[in-house]
Amino acid sequence: MTQSEVLLSWRDVMADSVRTDGPDLSMRQWAILLTVYLLPGPHTVRALARELNVPKPAVSRALDALSILGLVRRVRSDHDRRIVNVQKTPDGSLFIDEFERIVMAHGEDPIRAELDAADLKIA
Repeated sequence: MTQSEVLLSWRDVMADSVRTDGPDLSMRQWAILLTVYLLPGPHTVRALARELNVPKPAVSRALDALSILGLVRRVRSDHDRRIVNVQKTPDGSLFIDEFERIVMAHGEDPIRAELDAADLKIA
């Protein structure tokens, strides 16, 4: 699969995603949301900023929007009240599940398909 084909495939995924009733997220919001849902926690503003290499205020603003949408929630740590953990929500899980269905409806992950094809050529 060529680079253009990979990008066209992801363009189709994104176009299908914006046709749903769900919110339109910025790329930063998507990166934070997928980090919270796909990588092990605990997730804090500091940890998310470090993981994504973006400033903490930018992470805080994105979390504000994601919290308003009900896709994540902030909860103070029981051990240290200064620490705020970012947690998954049922609505966020449903949103991620729907996005995963859209991706899966477009077939295999285009990058994995390209790597698998390259492996077959080597063999």
